[in-house]
Amino acid sequence: MNIEILQIADQLAREKGIDREIVIEAMEQAIQTASRKKYGSNKNIQAKFDRKSGEFNLFQLREVVDSEDDDSFENPDVHIALEQARKLNPGAQLGDFIAESLPPIEFGRIAAQTAKQVIVQKVREAERSRIHEEYSGRQGELVNGLVKRVERNNIHVDLGRTLAFLPHEEQLPREHYRPGDRIRAYIHEVRNVTRGPQVILSRTRPEMVFRLFEMEVPEVYDGIVEIKAVARDPGYRSKIAVSSNDNFVDPVGACVGMRGTRVQGVVTELQGERIDIIEWSPDPAAFVCNALAPAEVVKVIVDEEEQSIKVVVDEQQLSLAIGRRGQNVRLATELTGWRIDIITEQEDSSKRAEQFEELTQAFMDELGLGEDVAAALIQEGFSSSEEVAYVPLEELATIEGFDEDLAQELRTRARDTLLQQALEQEERKQELEIDPDLSKLTLLPEDWIVPLAERGVRTLDSLADLATDEFQELTGNLLTTEEVEALILEARQVAGWFEEENKDGEGKKSD
Repeated sequence: MNIEILQIADQLAREKGIDREIVIEAMEQAIQTASRKKYGSNKNIQAKFDRKSGEFNLFQLREVVDSEDDDSFENPDVHIALEQARKLNPGAQLGDFIAESLPPIEFGRIAAQTAKQVIVQKVREAERSRIHEEYSGRQGELVNGLVKRVERNNIHVDLGRTLAFLPHEEQLPREHYRPGDRIRAYIHEVRNVTRGPQVILSRTRPEMVFRLFEMEVPEVYDGIVEIKAVARDPGYRSKIAVSSNDNFVDPVGACVGMRGTRVQGVVTELQGERIDIIEWSPDPAAFVCNALAPAEVVKVIVDEEEQSIKVVVDEQQLSLAIGRRGQNVRLATELTGWRIDIITEQEDSSKRAEQFEELTQAFMDELGLGEDVAAALIQEGFSSSEEVAYVPLEELATIEGFDEDLAQELRTRARDTLLQQALEQEERKQELEIDPDLSKLTLLPEDWIVPLAERGVRTLDSLADLATDEFQELTGNLLTTEEVEALILEARQVAGWFEEENKDGEGKKSD
């Protein structure tokens, strides 16, 4: 019988994939629980299992106290007087525990059932803990499994040691599975819920594309070729940006493989999803051009402050650059992290001509220039009177057709214009009775103060009292939400709103 218990412990440990010691500890606790039903629940009973012989030994533990008259002596089932304890163990000291052997018990039906429940519960807890620990460490990996059942388009997958869950929203469109089908998926999340760990799978995450290429392309697995970014429209199209850490290895060619065999393996696994492999570049302009492939780009205009790029393409390339339902440009935006605006060459030419006319007219009106002189300034990159006013004289004089006298005249006119505009603005501020404290805001452009006042925002408090959407409505969304929030916060700080709140709080406390 004792040998059989050892064999049962070994078998249970192997089946559940847990440590044999955990099974034995569960058995010990089960014996303790069953023994308390016979000897009394108030006794401190401990069961010890002999790992060699397979025998269970029962002990009653009692704490050594000074005497039965001592205040610490509560119950003879849990305490023993020092004098009596030393009869059992001459070396006993106060606070020690005396272990007294108890005869083994014969398990009745109820005791046996109780022991079984304890063992099952402890083994199940150990199994859940082992599964959670194992699969938490595998989060982000690809796993192969067997479809166990399908419920409301959600799939339960047998991974061998546990059942995983593949939600409907994490499945590719147009793919269907039946019980018994083999499936490969990405471990997206491991949740520790009441009924045990739940492994959540996915076949739509961009990381799955990365893992598939890692399996199909040895250079990716070895780190020679690096996948920098993945953008995905699951089931339809993906774009991946790759670079090489070896000058002799072509990253795109390595991922495509001989006659496309490597990329075809990924496409097949993803149910025919189209894969665009592009070369990553540290230059945003080059990277965006690559990301918009197969469309050909004529030129790009980069705005680093706004993190946006304007892309100019030929009229015939426009639909290809945008893609069906905007898919190509949307994936390129996601891949590069830059906002991409696509226009045709004709639109670009029209906009540039319109801007040129506006700037020319502005220079003619503000500085009293002829059309030829204004056009020359614009062609040299000047876009405002302020730039003309403060550019070095030598630089202005080097423009073709200009001399030093003309350059000096232009600078003088520009500075006079700026001075006149400043005076007019100050007069307008006084006329509108604008709060001077608005000029203290570092995040509010000076030329915005008058337009805001004309719309009713004339004091620091009135600006601080605005909501974000109200400010954007007044200014035509010229600032981002984050910039507006920062500006309003600065206005409240300068207005002393937070100091007033602190004073009110201190006053309430003192009351």
